[in-house]
Amino acid sequence: MNPDLPNVDAALLHPVDPERLFPAQRATHAPRILLLYGSVRERSYSRLLTEEAARLLRTLGAEARIFDPRGLPMPDAAPDDHPKVAELRTLAQWAEGMVWTSPERHGAMTGILKMQIDWIPLSVGAVRPTQGKTLAVMEVSGGSQSFNAVNQMRVLGRWMRMVTIPNQSSVAKAFLEFDEAGRMKPSSYYERVVDVMEELVKFTLLTRSGVAYLVDRYSERRESAQALSQRVNQRSL
Repeated sequence: MNPDLPNVDAALLHPVDPERLFPAQRATHAPRILLLYGSVRERSYSRLLTEEAARLLRTLGAEARIFDPRGLPMPDAAPDDHPKVAELRTLAQWAEGMVWTSPERHGAMTGILKMQIDWIPLSVGAVRPTQGKTLAVMEVSGGSQSFNAVNQMRVLGRWMRMVTIPNQSSVAKAFLEFDEAGRMKPSSYYERVVDVMEELVKFTLLTRSGVAYLVDRYSERRESAQALSQRVNQRSL
């Protein structure tokens, strides 16, 4: 026992190991990024922004997949093996990072985006589908620039135990920022989207190989040790 830390189990609190945090054997495949958007309108600006982000991610060397929320049932209104639910959960486990893009509606993110996030469980057996994965957040607004939706998504990202990157994008008056073909026009808004996607790829490359160690927590190690001790003691009775 460490006399300075009498409430800490010294056997389970270790100095940080740089070799485990930055292992010599690092993943070499393209970073896997899942993109979610929060509107099903025919001309959805959150979808157009998501498609623009996916193009940038692919140019930056990532593998980007966009989930189409159409047909996804309300949370708890369908079983977990519903085709759209199963598709979303499979993509969430596949991804090493995510992009969440929502319109701001009534000062908040949309229910369509929140519904997708709600279908992603905090755990599947012993696997946490989102823990330690990177996240970028973006929003589109019909009026002046706002940050309500991205701020909400940051809270959700923390709750899902994700590494939310510092940069973010908020596109004001989005109806003016896309041409008839659905491509984003040159602007400072567009350059911010480029910045965000570049940063997301960098953070994903930085963290993905050491993510198991990055999210290895003292409290969970202690809980696991206690659970193991209880099982052993029960068998010996």
